[in-house]
Amino acid sequence: MISRRTLFRSTAGAGLALFGPQRTTSANAAASYPSQSVRWIVPYSAGGATDVLSRLICQYLQDRLGQPFIVENKPGAGSNIGTQDVINAPADGYTLLLTSTANAINASFDPTLPYDFAKGIVPVAGLARIPLVLVINNELPIHSIAEFIAYAKANPGRMSIASSGIGTSLHLSGELFKAMAGIQFTHIPYRGSAPGLADVMSGHIQGMFDNVTSSFEFVKSGRLRALGVTTTERSETMPEVPPISDTLPGFETSSFYGVGAPHDTPQPIVDLLNKEINAAIADPVIKSRLSELGAIAITGDARQFAAMLQLETERWRKVVELSGQKKE
Repeated sequence: MISRRTLFRSTAGAGLALFGPQRTTSANAAASYPSQSVRWIVPYSAGGATDVLSRLICQYLQDRLGQPFIVENKPGAGSNIGTQDVINAPADGYTLLLTSTANAINASFDPTLPYDFAKGIVPVAGLARIPLVLVINNELPIHSIAEFIAYAKANPGRMSIASSGIGTSLHLSGELFKAMAGIQFTHIPYRGSAPGLADVMSGHIQGMFDNVTSSFEFVKSGRLRALGVTTTERSETMPEVPPISDTLPGFETSSFYGVGAPHDTPQPIVDLLNKEINAAIADPVIKSRLSELGAIAITGDARQFAAMLQLETERWRKVVELSGQKKE
């Protein structure tokens, strides 16, 4: 007969044999992390707010953790190429993804996605939220959101609105605005914000929803007129511009950025990265630069960022449904 004490000891030993090495390996990996360079994948072309933000954070992490954090630009397919690269990478903390609004949008906008973002990426930390702003050509006799809506209703089919591409937050913000305001205009997609803004300034296009980061200087210099921001609060960059929701209650969109890692990345590594990224955002130099970009810092632990991602994915799902827009 085997005594209860002997049975307990043998069972406990089996449990340690089964779970102990895995936990020890994970703990050891986290304790020595990072022991080599870390890839920070930006699923967009070099330049712009995503690059500035990523390089600021990566330099801070490199200085704090003693290993290179290398920004790699992997654009294409509406951020899907870079995102899939990270999903397929080893779950060891040495490949990170700059997550963004595109990930939340594509979950419902793109039925051809070859991956499940929610299952393939573990949320690490938020970075920043950037309001959008509706800007128009200066020659238009419009000075408010209410006047824009009235002008569009009085001139059906004569208004064109640019965006940085089909399925972007800029495009879908315009579609949401159109649906909520009960107006019609033609959507003209461009390859990025810059050519769209140029055509708005020249008068070829009447208006555009754009990030305050890239349109601020044009508004400041008087080359574009800003009518309203897409967040419910005013932007510190454009404090004189009212929220669109003041005229269209319930209207709210923005661009956001954060950090993700491959699913099953050890929790201690996620927690370490979250702690250091939050410290980076609180750094006075980075905080000042974020303010210059018109960005609002996103802080909190990994669970809070996960909840925010879930909320944003659901928000954009409703926008996609309301607008009737889908990738073909």
